[in-house]
Amino acid sequence: MSELDLETIAVAVAPAEKYREFLATKSLRMTRERAIIVDEVFASHEHFDADQLIQRLARRSDGKRVSRSTIYRSLKHLEEAGLIRKIARQDDRDLYEHDYGYPQHDHLICNRCGTLTEFHNEQISELLEQIARDHGFRIEGHRTEVYGLCDNCCRPPVTRPKKLNLL
Repeated sequence: MSELDLETIAVAVAPAEKYREFLATKSLRMTRERAIIVDEVFASHEHFDADQLIQRLARRSDGKRVSRSTIYRSLKHLEEAGLIRKIARQDDRDLYEHDYGYPQHDHLICNRCGTLTEFHNEQISELLEQIARDHGFRIEGHRTEVYGLCDNCCRPPVTRPKKLNLL
């Protein structure tokens, strides 16, 4: 996956604390496992799916394990809390990215190889604002996903002609 280097945005509350506050609204507590998950999710800005997160957590050397079901429930809660968001489906898996502490951006998604390219374009945001004003609509956020073929997948295959084809 191709990643755009997005600078983080200064936030008043750390992701773990925002998650703790969200859990409290659901009468849930921040368990050791939930804390491990939110720390791992925000350890780097990568697109990931549940299986990749499970593998990252399994590779931890501290011996602290988190059950698969806790990971799936936590991803749902992190999404509800506005900390992460689903951005695409690849091979029947939901891909996630950080939504909290990162600037508004959009995605180009290759239908063949699945490459994700993040981009920011102010003109898209301005156009959406104008469209919203024209319709008396107040935008709270937007997500643009453009599907097609990346540069590599558009190139013709590099193959050598077979000798019989040269006759």
